[in-house]
Amino acid sequence: MPVIALMECNSQKLMTSIRIGEVHRITGETDVKVRLGLDGNGKCNVKTGVAFLDHMLHQLSSHGLFDLEVMAKGDTHIDDHHSNEDIGIAIGQALSKALGDRRGINRFGHFVAPLDEALVQVALDCSGRPHLNFELEIPSQRIGSYETELVKEFFIAMVNNSGLTLHILQLNGKNSHHIVEACFKAFARSLRMAIEFDPRRTDTIPSSKGVLEQAGDFTN
Repeated sequence: MPVIALMECNSQKLMTSIRIGEVHRITGETDVKVRLGLDGNGKCNVKTGVAFLDHMLHQLSSHGLFDLEVMAKGDTHIDDHHSNEDIGIAIGQALSKALGDRRGINRFGHFVAPLDEALVQVALDCSGRPHLNFELEIPSQRIGSYETELVKEFFIAMVNNSGLTLHILQLNGKNSHHIVEACFKAFARSLRMAIEFDPRRTDTIPSSKGVLEQAGDFTN
């Protein structure tokens, strides 16, 4: 009975933790503010100036149950590249700050998301070691005004600044919008799985080494 009580106490302590990361990134090209709450319920308020990216960030928040605020101003009169990249950087940094030393989390996550004919698999590790395998075959160059090559750039920026090991694999799909949206949904659910607390791990770090690397800002 005392052991059970201790486990319940540790589990309650973990589940009542509030993990929030805030970043304000200013460059000569963009001004980006991000607030990311990992233990939320999917509240989303994003205004990036890039309409399709707003739509994808809503998927991330809704399906990951993250509370996400992103306010961005950038040189979108040129194109969306700088805003897209710097938003990825800021969200990645906010995620790293919110996770801290990653104590008590599951660490690994995976999900396969269908959206009509599209099917995308994501697997990730909150390892502190940034790495991206990106295998989407997006048939069109644009979705609305959004250049589809920017999807990979967003995830590169996010991975490098959050310390995620991320694998994205398209299993099926012909419609560009469906493929990209399935990717963000699968990523959201995978990340949600990885950052949730493991009640058996209590407050230990999920590594045989006893430490996970802290992600830095690799892109200044």
